[in-house]
Amino acid sequence: MTFSFDDFKRAEIQIGTVRSAEHVPDTDKLLRLEVDFGEETPRQILSGIAEYVDPADLIGRQFPFLTNLEPRVIRGLVSNGMILAVGEGSTFALLSPTRFVDPGSHIR
Repeated sequence: MTFSFDDFKRAEIQIGTVRSAEHVPDTDKLLRLEVDFGEETPRQILSGIAEYVDPADLIGRQFPFLTNLEPRVIRGLVSNGMILAVGEGSTFALLSPTRFVDPGSHIR
């Protein structure tokens, strides 16, 4: 499937700073993240990355997130975005800026 450059431009990708991270009860894969995008209130984002990372290792770190997805209810919790990652299993990795940037910075 291909899409145009104009389609790509509609994707809003911002850097967020993880303020808290915890396992979603009764799940093996889900983490609940509270992410600072420089807005008044952090966003709650759910992600199926629990088998790859320790939630404590995410706190204070910055990652790119897709932030203009429609909210989605997962296990009764609303998720307002998606963290960007690459690979799976032993090749799984989270993407991250090489230095601290302002939360909410847009990837262009």
